[in-house]
Amino acid sequence: MSTKDTLWKTDNWFVSPWNYLAEVTKDFTPPEQVKIHDTTLRDGEQQAGLMFTKEEKLQIAEKLAELGVHRIEAGTPAVSPEDEAAIREIVKRKLGPQIFALSRCIEDDIRRAADCGVDGVTVEIPSSEHLIELGYRWSLEKAMDMPIKATKLAHELGLYVAFFTVDASRAQLEWVLRLLEHVAREGHMDSLCLVDTFGCLTPEAVAYVVKRTRERIHKPLEAHYHNDYGLGVANTIKAVLGGAEVIHTTVNGLGERSGNTPMEETVLALLTLYGIDTGIKYHKLRELAKLVERIAGVPMAPNRGFVGDQAFHVESGIVVDWYRNIGEEADIMAFPIHYSFVGNEEPEVIIGKKSGKGNIAVLAQRMGIDLSAEEVTEVTRRVKAKSYEKKGAITEAEFRRIVEEVKKAK
Repeated sequence: MSTKDTLWKTDNWFVSPWNYLAEVTKDFTPPEQVKIHDTTLRDGEQQAGLMFTKEEKLQIAEKLAELGVHRIEAGTPAVSPEDEAAIREIVKRKLGPQIFALSRCIEDDIRRAADCGVDGVTVEIPSSEHLIELGYRWSLEKAMDMPIKATKLAHELGLYVAFFTVDASRAQLEWVLRLLEHVAREGHMDSLCLVDTFGCLTPEAVAYVVKRTRERIHKPLEAHYHNDYGLGVANTIKAVLGGAEVIHTTVNGLGERSGNTPMEETVLALLTLYGIDTGIKYHKLRELAKLVERIAGVPMAPNRGFVGDQAFHVESGIVVDWYRNIGEEADIMAFPIHYSFVGNEEPEVIIGKKSGKGNIAVLAQRMGIDLSAEEVTEVTRRVKAKSYEKKGAITEAEFRRIVEEVKKAK
């Protein structure tokens, strides 16, 4: 940051100073560093109908490494020979980030992961009573005992063990805490993943559970939240403010049902709204998002925050007037984040039903068209009518025809 920068206003963003009031931040206890555990290649691929080939996984992994994520969860070796081969190749490339694999609490799964050469394993176990007894048809005792051998074996094989509690958020909290204490005492965990498999936690509940868990389980915490209610970003941030050191995200929020916590919004919110820098190369976010969009075949909403195709487009006449009047600081005053900071394209002024005379003047100037004040007024009227007729924005070709008609009518 330059000497004139503040936490809320820099050359790259301009957000609310209220976020940084002492009364707002006094209870925050974030860790010294927040790391990104990207699970696009595993949990993101679990989105219905989505599949990455080995070559596609390699492309995404390389771009994740360029971005600077700290971990890549590359897949599940037990899923298929192709998945195992992809994990092996990603490990072989030595891209920089730690490489993890997902393993069930089955010793063969653990050995497969270790044989791939990964640095760590996310070891999962069903953790809600109903899922254990009805979904898996196990006894609760089995769910308590299975993780012991698996996590101890993983540790013996030199793997970092992130213990992952499937569906924990729909279980009774006391049951989950007893399960975790049992595994921490009798098995092994290097860190504990707080998991909201069905995206049904509130931010307030996240804060409470993080606090209770830290009181009972003295292990580093990781945040893994799904986005069914659109709360993935908020819940992940709540966990970080409570001390969680690792966040699990996917590019573009890919994942089962409504997806996982999206990386892009989460890291940008942490940086600009809370002053927590994950250390990634933010200018590569758009590039990565577009790569994954193309490979996955899952289109982003055009107005998706910061990385969408139209995230920095403006049509409303009053906003365009602001943009024109502000001058050289317009790109930071008219948006919360500068388009170049995330690697997006320069703001574009769109013309349509909501346009004012300023829109018309901007486009005419860009196209090298000279319009009098009277002509601007008439072109604006016709642009609005045409946009209403076609139910959409006006193309440059349509704009040029409208201008020609107005000039001929004089």
